[in-house]
Amino acid sequence: MIYIENVFICITAPLIIAVLCAEKRNRSAFIFFIAGMGMCLMSAYINTFLARLYGADIKQATVELTPVIEDTMKLLPLLFYLLVYEPKQTESRKAFLFVAAGFATFENICYLIDNDSSNILFFLMRGFGTGAMHIVCGAIVGSGLLYVWKRSWLKASGTFGLLCIAITFHAIYYLLLSVGGTAQTVGLLIPVLTTISGVGITRVFRKKIT
Repeated sequence: MIYIENVFICITAPLIIAVLCAEKRNRSAFIFFIAGMGMCLMSAYINTFLARLYGADIKQATVELTPVIEDTMKLLPLLFYLLVYEPKQTESRKAFLFVAAGFATFENICYLIDNDSSNILFFLMRGFGTGAMHIVCGAIVGSGLLYVWKRSWLKASGTFGLLCIAITFHAIYYLLLSVGGTAQTVGLLIPVLTTISGVGITRVFRKKIT
């Protein structure tokens, strides 16, 4: 039996020490990364509770419950950061990237421990696919929040709309993975290709602006 709490402690312990030793301007990256892993741990608890409450099987829980819970949990640290600290745009981008990266890292580690890790090609694709998926979902919500929060009338509806987009993307990813075969490969590649396209488009626009 795997106790993910023990895995969480072993990973976060050196990061917490790093936070204490790092310079003040570098601490936020560690804190956001730890927050992302913490949200992943909390999501696992909530997923398990709701799956048992509604009698959902693994596929139903993965496709129907997990995307809603995980993307909502990833949103919470970002909302707290925006509400309490009112950060600059560059700091906000760093926040959602590290929260998403921490979430994806902890999820991949737990998946690796819980499954046969002999197929290196699958885990290579799984690692990049899941990582890219969480980064894309984080970018959708995080980048969108920077826009909608500038307009008070858009805050509530805009945040909900962005969350729904991220949940939909997340659900499509898990749905394709659950099918297996070619669909699974396509599902693993979609987030990676989306990330590459997003980075490329962003760089092109930045060059044109500058």
